Amino acid sequence: MKKLINRELSWLSFNERVLQESLNRDVPLIERLRFLGIYSNNLDEFFRVRVANLHRMIGIKNQRIDGFKGSTKDLLTEVQRTIKQQRRYYDLSYQRLLKEMEENGIYHFNEAEIPDALSDDLYNHYQEVVKQDIVPVMLDKKRKFPRLRDKEIYLAIKMECGQKRKVRYALIQVPSQHHRFITFKRDEKVYVILLDDLIRRFMKEVFAIFEPEDIRAYTFKFTRDAELNIDDDYSISMYEKMEESIEQRKRGEALRFVYDENMEDDLLSFLKKAIGIEGDDHVAPGGRYHNFKDLMSFPSFKKEAFVFPPQHPVVAPEFKGTSSVIKKILKKDVLLHYPYQKFDHVVDLLREAAIDPKVREIKINIYRVAKRSQVINALINAIKNGKLVTVVVELQARFDEENNMYWSNIMREHGAKLIFGVPGLKVHAKLIQISRISGKKEQLITHVGTGNFHGGTAKVYSDLSLLTSRREIATEVKKVFNLLENNIERAMYRRLFVSPFNTRRKFSALMNQEIKNAKKGLPARIDIKLNNLVDNSLINKLYEASMAGVKIRLIVRGICCLVPQELRISENIEVISIVGRYLEHARFFIFHNAGTPKYYISSADWMTRNLDKRIEVTTPIYDEDIQQELAFIFESQWQDNEKARIVDKESKNRLRPQGTEEESVNAQNKLYTYYQNKSQQKL
Repeated sequence: MKKLINRELSWLSFNERVLQESLNRDVPLIERLRFLGIYSNNLDEFFRVRVANLHRMIGIKNQRIDGFKGSTKDLLTEVQRTIKQQRRYYDLSYQRLLKEMEENGIYHFNEAEIPDALSDDLYNHYQEVVKQDIVPVMLDKKRKFPRLRDKEIYLAIKMECGQKRKVRYALIQVPSQHHRFITFKRDEKVYVILLDDLIRRFMKEVFAIFEPEDIRAYTFKFTRDAELNIDDDYSISMYEKMEESIEQRKRGEALRFVYDENMEDDLLSFLKKAIGIEGDDHVAPGGRYHNFKDLMSFPSFKKEAFVFPPQHPVVAPEFKGTSSVIKKILKKDVLLHYPYQKFDHVVDLLREAAIDPKVREIKINIYRVAKRSQVINALINAIKNGKLVTVVVELQARFDEENNMYWSNIMREHGAKLIFGVPGLKVHAKLIQISRISGKKEQLITHVGTGNFHGGTAKVYSDLSLLTSRREIATEVKKVFNLLENNIERAMYRRLFVSPFNTRRKFSALMNQEIKNAKKGLPARIDIKLNNLVDNSLINKLYEASMAGVKIRLIVRGICCLVPQELRISENIEVISIVGRYLEHARFFIFHNAGTPKYYISSADWMTRNLDKRIEVTTPIYDEDIQQELAFIFESQWQDNEKARIVDKESKNRLRPQGTEEESVNAQNKLYTYYQNKSQQKL
């Protein structure tokens, strides 16, 4: 086993890169606030999944932890130390942003700082909008403590009532159906108060029957273990198992109790005991406000300078002015790159298939879709037009389970054939196949992609979709769908890499070829773009390639357990990570192959789960124009010196030196301009 960076600490390093964007004055003001929200949202999910897993590992003896010397408990301590350090940067960033907002005429105030001119407006807003959704719950040792909801924020309230100053405790959930940030405009100034503080302002009114002499409120939140326990009871359906597991998640163990550090000791002790938290392992004192994931929706006040300049997705040149998406794909492969190009093209493909009299069947696998999904609507329309529609729904898509169950019911009601994955394997591939009969010949129009069929995330996630009618790809995608429908039908795949069957072996073979070429003195290079690089076996193969002289360039957005630039191990490996306005989500690979490069796009990261425990599909790219485009995308991102951080063993997240203004490269802006020009040239 070669040297590794610990997975959890590498993830925290990634989230630090997100935090860096909030401190970057080249990023517009409100976008920086939103990066704070992204950081907070990421951290919540980290606790619900990864920290929960570490807690489950504590009792396991002789547990080996990759990339970390010490026990699981030691790692948890290091995780908490790192988060505490990042919290200082977070608070610094937030205070700077508040000051900068004031310089731009935006004033944040709390319940003790209400401007006189806003007193009536604040009262009216509370009475007319908020009051009816305030549900106070009295707390004492005799009453059963209410079941609290994960991800919500609460006000823990301490009152001293009457002449005897009797102490009472109460609880208010800050109603999430209201916008967290309430704004008022006066002349050229904008005033902002948090919903929490608005409630604090009128608490004496809420608890008027107790005649409180003094009343104080402190925010707290907690995070539950989000793991779903899916048992092996084959007497009930997967759908029923998911319903039961989601209910169990709502009662999961409290992993992280974050509270206002000014909360009084008696109130804090009462809450901890009532929630069932023992000791301080799960307890984290914090500031006055929590759930700052809400900053992701902070208003822009319609000021262009406060947000990124608009970059509207452009029409792919292949589809510009065409009356038939299908006919274009039958002539030539098409690569779509979101969010630079329109995701609507995929919806248009399904809509056309729904009414095309030559189309017999549509198959698709769903991992995540939007809550208002045009993709699902197009599939329902196809059913209404007499097409056979088969939908493979992954019910275990983390945090999207309920949405997927909702759409499953809708599609079942309309007559779709539903398949809930393969036992023991998540279906994470991004596939569509449309079967069309022209004359006596079957045409298979096929989609293989890197991202979900989600119109919302396609606006902010960078992903790739290959649309093709090539028989060599289409026939093997057909085999994947046969596997998903029949479960036991395993096929041979010559061109596709299909997890868990041959992906690991195929990528290893490609790297072995580069190693052979390097040893023969031939040019040898590997370019890889991933979200996460974790799998030990493939990391060791990259080390082996580096030691043989293969030049390796990696663009890894998130977790990178590989240690680059290590003497005699990874001297030929460089790693960068790009964090910008779009979330880098595409996965693709270029193997030099002695001057005849091989190109692939994939749904799979290099993590053990993606290689061995999921259905994933990697497809080769045969079209030379698309190959050149992938090479251009990689080179553009590799040249980035505005948003690219250097990944190293110290996890310092240093930005690349920018040089002169002429040498400055923001890859995401460069790619948007490239696709704009490409679309216009086709005109």
